[in-house]
Amino acid sequence: MTKDIILAGVGGQGILSIAAVIGTAALDAGLFLKQAEVHGMSQRGGDVQSNLRISDKEILSDLIPYGKADLIISVEPMESLRYLPLLSKNGWLITSTTPHINIPNYPDIQEVILEIEKLPNHVKLDAKGIAMELDARRSENIVILGAASPYLGLEYAWLEKAIATIFKSKGEDVIQKNLDALKAGREVAENSRPLKIT
Repeated sequence: MTKDIILAGVGGQGILSIAAVIGTAALDAGLFLKQAEVHGMSQRGGDVQSNLRISDKEILSDLIPYGKADLIISVEPMESLRYLPLLSKNGWLITSTTPHINIPNYPDIQEVILEIEKLPNHVKLDAKGIAMELDARRSENIVILGAASPYLGLEYAWLEKAIATIFKSKGEDVIQKNLDALKAGREVAENSRPLKIT
């Protein structure tokens, strides 16, 4: 089992937290892990991208070749489209539909959504709205992770355990909000049609 994952978004959206949860879950499951350093402007508002590779075999490179990514997990819809050349023809795009308008010429969001919908394998969701409904506004990234969870090749329980570990110092309330966010995102993915969980 190998999963090559592109994480995308803008600075301040919690891309590193997504990577930390997946990485912790993968290591707890006894898998190998490599992550390329985050590229882009990691300060708040700048675009951010990282390669994350998990496998049951040793991984030689931390970079994902063009056309080979199994997943693009994005907290920002336009940023999700930026990395489509890296996605394999059977790969999945998981993205929020909530734009983070950080440039003056940001394209019309409906056009961005139409481009996402052209992909045969995608899950799109209003992660920000879901997080707000859960009173967990800082957990938009974990909602997206939940939507990606069926496609990671990791048991859901490992992700829950990783969240409990990573957010332990922030207290039980923060852990629970993130677990709720993970579950809500997962439910969106499970209710998407067609669903091809790998």
